[in-house]
Amino acid sequence: MKIEQFEDKGLAHYSYAILSECQQKIILIDPARDPKPYYAYAEANSAQIVGVIETHPHADFVSSHLEIHQITGATIYAHSLVGADYPHEFFDEGAEIHLGKIKLKSLHTPGHSPDSICIVLNHDGIDKAVFTGDTLFIGDVGRPDLRENVGNSTAKREQLARQLYYSTREKLMKLENDIWVYPAHGAGSLCGKGLSEANRSTIGTEKNGNYALQPMSEAAFINLILDDQPFIPKYFEYDVAVNRQGAPAFQASIERVKRLASNYTPEDGALLVDGRNQLIFKRGHLKNAINIQEGDKFETWLGSIVAPEEPFYLIADNEDKLGRLIAKAAKIGYERFIKGAFVMDDTVTEATNPTIDLDAFKQHPDRYTVVDVRNESEVDEKIFFAHAINIPLSQLRERVEEVPTHKPVVVHCAGGYRSAAGTSIIAAALPEVKVLDLGEAVNQFK
Repeated sequence: MKIEQFEDKGLAHYSYAILSECQQKIILIDPARDPKPYYAYAEANSAQIVGVIETHPHADFVSSHLEIHQITGATIYAHSLVGADYPHEFFDEGAEIHLGKIKLKSLHTPGHSPDSICIVLNHDGIDKAVFTGDTLFIGDVGRPDLRENVGNSTAKREQLARQLYYSTREKLMKLENDIWVYPAHGAGSLCGKGLSEANRSTIGTEKNGNYALQPMSEAAFINLILDDQPFIPKYFEYDVAVNRQGAPAFQASIERVKRLASNYTPEDGALLVDGRNQLIFKRGHLKNAINIQEGDKFETWLGSIVAPEEPFYLIADNEDKLGRLIAKAAKIGYERFIKGAFVMDDTVTEATNPTIDLDAFKQHPDRYTVVDVRNESEVDEKIFFAHAINIPLSQLRERVEEVPTHKPVVVHCAGGYRSAAGTSIIAAALPEVKVLDLGEAVNQFK
């Protein structure tokens, strides 16, 4: 038996292949949108993918379960509460899948969602591991506030938090201490609030060190889990719905995105997402463009700033990067909203962003309106400028009119990535105001 972990760093997502070497068959758990790595793993091991288990309809990425079923014939397993629209078999409490000496058993663990399951792996009669989906993370548990308005089964966050209390204590914490814990996410995921950098743990280690598994009352647990959860990106509800239905094939969807001529001129008023580096963007860009730079968190911020069903143009500075950005958009199901994608070079200078005079700002910060685009929880931990206005980046397009216009505006975040996007949003919405990006210079004020 082999357990192979696959990591998508951009979405802090872990998926798994369980290989029965004696039967040369594979069961996948929570696969990412691009199925090619799983096919490559199966080919390298001369094995056949025979099953795909979905621990729940994911909110933060689109799964390839339906495509894998269509290509390989693999059976999809999901809890009956999912109400899945794709071909599947129920994998409810106590249900088992047998693969040679491997037995995979379902535990219904509602809390992150009403339909969440964990899968206990038993090999040769001994429980070896548990795949916990978004129920139990390393150092944290799944957030219970994502399924109030979407999915076949919905529940209020307080109800789900209560269920999570019992799922962890009556199901997972009763497993043997030496059982390995394999979660669906790691540090950086927005499906929890304090995930560890570790990619696996044990039940015993989590009992000892995970804040959410310490002795406490149900009421104390509910208050603790609901407090200080991160923001919910705009795309989360959309992805739950897509995963419940099943997404179209990854490569075919990417190829359907319209590629336009270099330096294309979109129509007035179009939404433009410019993925170029902030330094290139500031030297020259199309009017009203939003600068969401390529990087590990491109897809998260794309889905936090741009709403589902909102058409947009996608811009990069070369064909390779454009291809990567389209693929990243597809990981959250946004490829269908790309109206067109094109390469833009440095000759386009419809608009530029002025550079901040750092000395002038340091000497007279009161002469500037400072906009802090960090999340509220970050501001609670540390304030950089007492007079700053806090509008989180995920809300900035909707709240940009709250920015005063009688002074130059300085935008900052924690390190420079989000402030570049925030500066472009404000500059596009308030063209009469001088908007400056503090960028990485924010580190001088820490």
